[in-house]
Amino acid sequence: MPPTPIETKLAAARTRLILDKPFLGALVLRLPMHAAATDWCKTTATDARAFYYNPDYIAALTLDQTQFILAHEALHCALSHFARRRHRLRHRWDLACDYAVNPLLIADGLTPPPGALVMPMYKGMTAEEIYPLIGEQDQSETLDTHAYDQDDQNPRGRGQQSGLTEKDLDQRPPQQQPAAGEPDQGGARNAQPAPGGGAGAPQPLTPDEQDTLAVQWQQRLAGAAQQAMQAGKLGGELARMIDHLLQPQLPWRMLLARYLSATARDDFSYARPSRREGDFILPSLRSQQLDLIIAIDTSGSIKDQELEEFINEIDALKGQVRARVTLLPCDAALCAGAPFRYEPWEQVVRPTAIQGGGGTSFVPVFRWVATAGIQPDLLVYFTDAEGEFPKQEPPYPVIWLVKGQSKVPWGQRIQLN
Repeated sequence: MPPTPIETKLAAARTRLILDKPFLGALVLRLPMHAAATDWCKTTATDARAFYYNPDYIAALTLDQTQFILAHEALHCALSHFARRRHRLRHRWDLACDYAVNPLLIADGLTPPPGALVMPMYKGMTAEEIYPLIGEQDQSETLDTHAYDQDDQNPRGRGQQSGLTEKDLDQRPPQQQPAAGEPDQGGARNAQPAPGGGAGAPQPLTPDEQDTLAVQWQQRLAGAAQQAMQAGKLGGELARMIDHLLQPQLPWRMLLARYLSATARDDFSYARPSRREGDFILPSLRSQQLDLIIAIDTSGSIKDQELEEFINEIDALKGQVRARVTLLPCDAALCAGAPFRYEPWEQVVRPTAIQGGGGTSFVPVFRWVATAGIQPDLLVYFTDAEGEFPKQEPPYPVIWLVKGQSKVPWGQRIQLN
């Protein structure tokens, strides 16, 4: 059967992506394309296995806009949005994912179709960072249908129409498995034919499927990025995002605890004791107190809840390693009343005097340490890393706990999200 005009248009858009945007083109190639029934797919959709489209919607788009919508679905998959929602409400999460994806594509020179969600304030942010900024009653509509997830509330907007209730699942025909030796067509086995023609809504992914697909898509992301970099066609926001995603993502609490434990000066001494203590030399544990400086960015980008969680974590770790904590809240200047000091036996609590919201400079913290003549065992800075850094690295270890994707010029950087 010869291809339809819509199939030809999609193939042309995909080919242009492969030639002009090899990173995005390589990802789009991983999604088989299926015409979908119009009762559930008003525009386009993905279940992390395939690309579903409404032929009437594709017909109304230009070739440039078709490239955008193909790349839009592929990025949802490559960023594992289908596996990162966790406890979050689906509607707000779907909006956050669109707000995270669309600016990346626009910055890469693609043309969005009408209805694409774009908010300048969300540029450069991950879906997790955008989610709490979206109002609970936001009635915005996503550009597409995220068909990989289960609804947790009544559908709202065309981006929510793929949710299946228990009744829907009971009425669905049994899922067909591929015949022996037949390859899995990436979503085709999950989407049953609809009565009116086109693929029906695919079943939401199970937790095991989410985990498996997340690994597959991360491998595809890394492979596509490598090919594009070799071709010299990967840069800007997409390159920074990929670099951020491919960094080892270990829990910051674990990394900080490990670092503090290694820094703790607990050791065994084999010094010869007094003769009055006997003839045997047995090891004795000697322990010295750590001097720990904690700096907190109060410029406004760090939320109150995040500050509370961070301070509570520091308090818990401090008790394990016998550390005296000096707390230095700072935006463009040190907070009034700083420093705040806590002995190892004292609970670290958030000072009521903490105020901020101004610009960001890291210089006042390091200047205060130098002026005070202190040589701390460790300085930990909780920040988004968007501010003025001292020109010279200090003569003591520094850990930056960074919320966001910004880089640091020196010290050890630990990713918070």
